[in-house]
Amino acid sequence: MAAYTNEYWWSRDEVRLHYRDYAGPSGKPPILCIPGLTRNARDFSEVAERLAGDWRVIAIDLRGRGESGYAKDPMSYVPLTYVQDVEKLLGELGVDSYVAFGTSLGGIVSMLLSGTARERLAGVLLNDVGPEIETAGLSRIRSYVGKSNTWPTWMHAARAVMEANGDVYPGYDIEDWLAMAKRLYRLNSAGRIVLDYDMKIAEPFRVPGNEAGPDMWRALDGLKGVPALIVRGGRSDVLGAKTAARMLAELPGAELVTVAEVGHTPTLSEPEVVAAIDRLLARVTA
Repeated sequence: MAAYTNEYWWSRDEVRLHYRDYAGPSGKPPILCIPGLTRNARDFSEVAERLAGDWRVIAIDLRGRGESGYAKDPMSYVPLTYVQDVEKLLGELGVDSYVAFGTSLGGIVSMLLSGTARERLAGVLLNDVGPEIETAGLSRIRSYVGKSNTWPTWMHAARAVMEANGDVYPGYDIEDWLAMAKRLYRLNSAGRIVLDYDMKIAEPFRVPGNEAGPDMWRALDGLKGVPALIVRGGRSDVLGAKTAARMLAELPGAELVTVAEVGHTPTLSEPEVVAAIDRLLARVTA
């Protein structure tokens, strides 16, 4: 298992934010991993452990998730604020070039980052997200985000995750569900298993338009000329096949990998995705 250090930075509005820093050579751009709406840095453990040593991997917790602090103003839980938080970190680290791995919401943040400092982006992976989000997926996410549950044991939590995500990962067994639960949940001070995010992240997300930016196709244009990999779950209700195809047409030279029999989102540890990530990083170093 690759070692990492827990590091922190402060946002402009004084929220203490956390990231995992996996060491790698200084001669390559670091890989910045940005998780989805209700997820955290632990989502990228497998990716980071595989690449660490050959690449520096920085896996962040967005505000209100994981080891990052909760915002005083819940209306700051929006993509444009996350972009400001990431830019602050990049500035403090003196990073002038990086590769963005963005899952779902993290992919939206990655697209928006191209509009503020495109010259910094050495490559990008967009995991099951695009400029248009399918209505069915949005409705499903809005139905569960911000709804708190607690469980007495990790096995209870794993079974709850299985019931909610069985259609997303039909090939999972109980060990997979247990591992997923430990990425999604944490043990609280009362000894209960709880979701590892601020329930208030749901407040702005329930307002139409706050789930992304003002014009995400324009944001995608900022990735033209940047080595890009689009990953889509074949069963995804968030990134539609037509949107993925249009993204591929809009980004000459990009690669699209569809993971069959997986929904929203692929884990990035699937064999076909692992191979595609290696091809992406080879293009970055070239």
